[in-house]
Amino acid sequence: MSFAQSLRQDADPIFEAIYLHPFVQGIAKGQLPPESLIHYVSQDTEYLNTYSKVYGMALSKAQTPDQMRLFYNRIGILLEGELIPHLNLCRVAGVTHDEVMQHPVELAPTAHHYARHMLCVAQQGTLGEIVAVVLPCQWVYVDTARRIIEEFQPTTEHPFYDWISFYASDEMHQGLMELTALLDHLAPGARELDLAMMRSAFLDSSRLEYQFFDMAFTLQKWTPSGPGAYPLGEKPDSDSFDSLSVRVNTCV
Repeated sequence: MSFAQSLRQDADPIFEAIYLHPFVQGIAKGQLPPESLIHYVSQDTEYLNTYSKVYGMALSKAQTPDQMRLFYNRIGILLEGELIPHLNLCRVAGVTHDEVMQHPVELAPTAHHYARHMLCVAQQGTLGEIVAVVLPCQWVYVDTARRIIEEFQPTTEHPFYDWISFYASDEMHQGLMELTALLDHLAPGARELDLAMMRSAFLDSSRLEYQFFDMAFTLQKWTPSGPGAYPLGEKPDSDSFDSLSVRVNTCV
């Protein structure tokens, strides 16, 4: 089993929980509240801006021209291609993308947490850690979209057909394969400590992918109490984010 596949196996319960989450199931069944769609688009737009910056930092640490091209191409897709699924969600919500974007966006707690997590890893980590921290996002969306197609067989009449087909596309799958191949190329030369940090970055990002969908579904905001404070209804297990806490506490 490759290193990337071992990470995916470790994260399988998280990926399964993501697929079964009400937001993802709402995409699959074509039924989601407009407010959740709008909250998702506004938060995801800001998240993707950070995601692009992290790829830029990866480009600066790239070791070969091929690696540089990979990261450069990913930035282009993030800045241009990701608009397609956002437009789809806005259309279903009954608003235009411009209407959503005209209001200043404050990152919700989960989106803020996720952005800081990626930036800290990108600033302090190796190239392998950067690949590991960004990989779950693409893996979750490709796996989710392809599973929806397999189980629900959506047609062009499906409300979220554009969203599903974008992430299930051969282009997105090829991008995923390129990232996993790069991670598997970097892993053999990494120290045990670096491999542990790569695994930690991957699992933390996977957990935050779940939290991101929950944030959108519950309309999470900065509140001291109530349903928005802890999206799952209870405090997260402190052990789940030990490694992330170390990152945040030492990030400059």
